[in-house]
Amino acid sequence: MAKTILCGVDNTNTAAAAARKAAGLAVALGAELHLLSAYGKVESETVEVGSETILVSNEMEAERVAGAIAVELRQEFPGLAVHAAASEGRPGDALVSAAERLDADLIVVGNKRVQGIARVLGSIARDVAAHAPCDVYVALTHRG
Repeated sequence: MAKTILCGVDNTNTAAAAARKAAGLAVALGAELHLLSAYGKVESETVEVGSETILVSNEMEAERVAGAIAVELRQEFPGLAVHAAASEGRPGDALVSAAERLDADLIVVGNKRVQGIARVLGSIARDVAAHAPCDVYVALTHRG
């Protein structure tokens, strides 16, 4: 039985749909859900807000995205253990590395980029399926 499910998320509706599917699977299987938002090479800048200077980065944005989806899922699926994190790297690579680190039983990805020419040139789902140390579930997150 799956005890650890991992799902990649970003700031898209299809990623949120995949995360909801992953949450439903986690509830049904009694598993924990780990959400991961990947980001490229760390980039940051300082921003003046009133009299304060604030540091913002793509890492912080990835953490915010994963955390926001985790909050939504906890509300929609009471009692579900949801963990949110950010990881540097390409999404497929970050998911495979996290799955290895977490000893995940299942990775859930959306089918957003498994359409048309992406099937030939590559997609996150295809990259993950090719290298995952566990089962991969490709969730239907949009039609045609």
